[in-house]
Amino acid sequence: MVDMIADKMKALVNNSSAIRAMFEEGKKLAKEYGAENVYDFSLGNPNVPAPPEVQAAMCEIVKEEDPVVLHGYMSNSGYEDVRQAVAESLNERFDTSFEKENIIMTVGAAGGLNVILKTLLNPQDEVVVIAPYFGEYNAYVSNYDGVVVVVSPDTRDFKPNLKELEEKLTKRTKAVIVNSPNNPTGVVYSEATIQKLADILRRKQQEFGTDIYLISDEPYRELVYDGVEVPYLTKYYENTIVGYSFSKSLSLPGERIGYLVIPKEAADAEEIQAAANVATRILGYVNAPSFMQKVVARCLEAKADVPYYNRNREALYHALTEMGFHCIKPEGAFYLFVKSPIEDEKKFCEAAKKYHILIVPGSSFSCPGYVRIAYCVSYETILNSLDSFRKLAEEFHTK
Repeated sequence: MVDMIADKMKALVNNSSAIRAMFEEGKKLAKEYGAENVYDFSLGNPNVPAPPEVQAAMCEIVKEEDPVVLHGYMSNSGYEDVRQAVAESLNERFDTSFEKENIIMTVGAAGGLNVILKTLLNPQDEVVVIAPYFGEYNAYVSNYDGVVVVVSPDTRDFKPNLKELEEKLTKRTKAVIVNSPNNPTGVVYSEATIQKLADILRRKQQEFGTDIYLISDEPYRELVYDGVEVPYLTKYYENTIVGYSFSKSLSLPGERIGYLVIPKEAADAEEIQAAANVATRILGYVNAPSFMQKVVARCLEAKADVPYYNRNREALYHALTEMGFHCIKPEGAFYLFVKSPIEDEKKFCEAAKKYHILIVPGSSFSCPGYVRIAYCVSYETILNSLDSFRKLAEEFHTK
């Protein structure tokens, strides 16, 4: 029989996201044992409802806007008034000088990353990523025949291994992707780290006579704790492109709405902006969801419920460390990245299922030996899960 799917897709199907697979398994367990008896920490799906401004904006827009216009096509880059509102909000918050031309509305951060990688990459161009990292980056780069180059994790504090990063930059390097606050560790890259990274990239650009773009993937920017600040990277390195999503900040993951920032200081900025518009169309997005563009434009000052996530963070971090598990305390996002008590963290994840705990192996983030626990669940789920975590800890003699 002739194979019907592409060879490239066969590998992707066989290595389909462990996170999504765990999520589907969680739904099966919930049917079998009851949702209240299953502790699903697999998916970064916010349990916090959207801020009240979102529902208010939805109702107002439906009443006020011409439905033919509201649900129709617009420029591939998005509504001009929405892009201007985003630019002005960023300028006020970060002392930048963006205009609507610097903003392209996207189908979430993932859509934005695909647009900019489609725009930038030639076959065999290299994209450097810093482990642990969101595993879908591999597929996004592969979509455009690029090559992922992985900087190994520094498991002492999960800050970027800048020495290794510098060694792995080559004439083929087109981009470096950073994600801060980081999924899966919750680490926030400090201003000093960003300045060192920018210095390295400038030196290498000069050495190779090429442009290296820094792509900042920022869906968790608003979710930080203890007064930590997240540097805005366009202020430190000229060739920075920012990808943002409202999925986490406004609890809208299923709405698929975000934006790209392409500053005028970036090399070939106008050409990149024009190409990204075309990429948005030919990738099949056409434009970001029209209704949600209008909604987020009215909610740019709305705040995520960080105290809710912080309560979860404190409760789970302190409980697990008291049980003998080892983990750095996250500064942002809503994940704990916990060291597995055995070398094969996949076996540990399987063992956790016996206690109806669903967690994700670190190998999904190119960092084996660790597991990711998403604490964007209800506080009650965390409290109810602790007895099961204690049984798991006892099985593996964590103390």
